[in-house]
Amino acid sequence: MAASGVAQRVQSLLERGLSELPSQYIQPPETRPGSRQITSDAGVPVINLFDLDPTRFDDVRSSIRRACQDWGAFQVINHGVPVCLLDDIRSAGRSFFDAPIEDKLKYACEPNSAASEGYGSQMLSKDDGVLDWRDYFDHHTLPETRRNPEKWPDFPPFYRQAVVEYSNHMKHLAQKLLQFISESLSLPPTYIEEEVGEAYQNITISYYPPCPQPDLVIGLQSHSDMGAVTLLIQDSVGGLEVLKDDGWVLMEPLSEAIVVLIADQTEIISNGEYGSCVHRAVVNGSQPRLSVATFYDPSKATMISPASQLITHNSQPKFREVVYGDYVSQWYTKGPDGKRNIDALRI
Repeated sequence: MAASGVAQRVQSLLERGLSELPSQYIQPPETRPGSRQITSDAGVPVINLFDLDPTRFDDVRSSIRRACQDWGAFQVINHGVPVCLLDDIRSAGRSFFDAPIEDKLKYACEPNSAASEGYGSQMLSKDDGVLDWRDYFDHHTLPETRRNPEKWPDFPPFYRQAVVEYSNHMKHLAQKLLQFISESLSLPPTYIEEEVGEAYQNITISYYPPCPQPDLVIGLQSHSDMGAVTLLIQDSVGGLEVLKDDGWVLMEPLSEAIVVLIADQTEIISNGEYGSCVHRAVVNGSQPRLSVATFYDPSKATMISPASQLITHNSQPKFREVVYGDYVSQWYTKGPDGKRNIDALRI
């Protein structure tokens, strides 16, 4: 079991030495990093939340509306999450991935099990797909009945506590951002949050090892996220790119910022007013990269549909309603393949 587990980890491939890239990681020409023009970071918005000062909420809502309409993505600063906590969660992740493989494999995911909690590399179980150049640790953090720190690493000693504190802060920030997004659509403040219901939160720490031929691989293939909203932090090594006007734009790493990605269910609720963000991760030839993504999603039984307040005689429903669990099953069965599964729901 240990041997097969080692074989599934990108980091272990490098540690054993690579004379050439394994064929299952080599992307076809049309999906390689240089296959489409990559534009410079000329406009991904950075929005000041002013430490959630109520006197600035009008400015914040206006900025979020523009960013959601134009990009489906933005970064927030002065967001109320302690910067030391951002540093702690990044430090915990780096310490885990720097540990010996035998220690990490104690927390291995179930093989070929979609969204299994723990240490893994291959998120999707498709046998014919090209693999991402990435290892990860996925934590189930909300509802708290899913939260079992015993399944998380105990090295470094502060790891588990950092994940719990980070989870709680990300929940609060996600709820506040969904409030701003709802209000920017002229919906009641709690509309999207109530549609999401009891939120399911996963926190995934992704590790992208340096690659000897980074122009042939993708760290994380092009996709839009399934749920309501994703909050992500990066280290100083750039690699997150968002699709804008058929070109890839680098999301500049800002150490104190949190990236906000609109996900598919929010696009449905907004009746297409706000599009979910298509994004990917590219890798570096000499430096590893680490990111921490927090997914804020509905429960599997939740029915999602366009907000009735946004349906008028001039604006018909653009999406069919869907049970979120069915949507997730489709995503994991078909895989993103650089496309948005949400398009299958369009009317």
